[in-house]
Amino acid sequence: MDLRTKLKSTGLLQVIGNTPMMKVQSLSALTGCEIFMKCENLNPGGTIKDRPALNMVVEAIARGALKPGMTIVEGTAGNTGIGLALVGQALGHKVIVVMPKGMAIEKHKVLKLYGAEIVETDAVPYSDDRHFFKVGKKIGQSSPDYWWANQFDNPDNYLSHYHSTAPEMFEQMDGKLDAVVVAAGSGGTAAGVSKFMKEKNHNIKIVMPDPVGSGIVNFFGRGNFDSDGRYTMTEGVGITRMVDNFNHIKQDSCYTIDDQKLASLAMYVREKEGLVMGMSSMLNLAGAFNTALKYGPGQRIATFLCDGGERAISKMYNPDFLKEKGIDGSLLPEKEVVEIFKNF
Repeated sequence: MDLRTKLKSTGLLQVIGNTPMMKVQSLSALTGCEIFMKCENLNPGGTIKDRPALNMVVEAIARGALKPGMTIVEGTAGNTGIGLALVGQALGHKVIVVMPKGMAIEKHKVLKLYGAEIVETDAVPYSDDRHFFKVGKKIGQSSPDYWWANQFDNPDNYLSHYHSTAPEMFEQMDGKLDAVVVAAGSGGTAAGVSKFMKEKNHNIKIVMPDPVGSGIVNFFGRGNFDSDGRYTMTEGVGITRMVDNFNHIKQDSCYTIDDQKLASLAMYVREKEGLVMGMSSMLNLAGAFNTALKYGPGQRIATFLCDGGERAISKMYNPDFLKEKGIDGSLLPEKEVVEIFKNF
């Protein structure tokens, strides 16, 4: 057994990946399509980010960049930090997570459960030196005893999805896919999945839903990451700067979905089939729903349930929070849900 295989087979780490696919019955019925989600919330850390966390750490150890006794440092909106904290605990490494203020309190609690040290920064634009990524990088490079994970530019992030997530999905769908919907934050999932799918079948459409305030739509449309500066309740998706992972993304369409649409769909699928999911997962599902309505009946569309609703209790499932942000969290009839997604 080589070192990489041995490390990935250590205790809890051996159950990262190999997640099931689930058909979203309510939205499939509304659209005449088959809409599936890959249940990445069933990873031990509760999110899809367990995969790149494991791969980045294992590859760093194999290269000799991360040695026994060293501390892992990362700048993150939370879920990658949780994945790294889990992997770090399993392999004997302390973890420092640098997060912007205002992230869901649930993420803080989980990080502490895994023993991570949290450093909070002001929620400022990337141009500001107080930005969480810049603070994390400064800390990560401040000592020879620290290893800076750098999910945004580390190729082992997107390669984790190219070598595991995407092949699993393709096999589970028997290769019968018309579109894959994948939102982007660090761009790792979108890069790895789109690269694999396009190599398998260039006719598979890669659709990227984006939250308001992000610059991804402008990047693919005009080549820059200009943001309109609007607030979004989503966390860990959307970005306003170029990172290396984006060099590997193969996308066919990218468009913005606002928070009101996400909340309306979240309440609908919770009521119709007990689906409660995190904010980035909701963005994915909203993109899949819109894609099904756009392409018409008979399509097979897959996306990612990348985090569970327990991380969104204080925001998307909190009536007081939604009211404060001017978002209607009431349950809409199915005809109205369809109409708001038809009329983008």
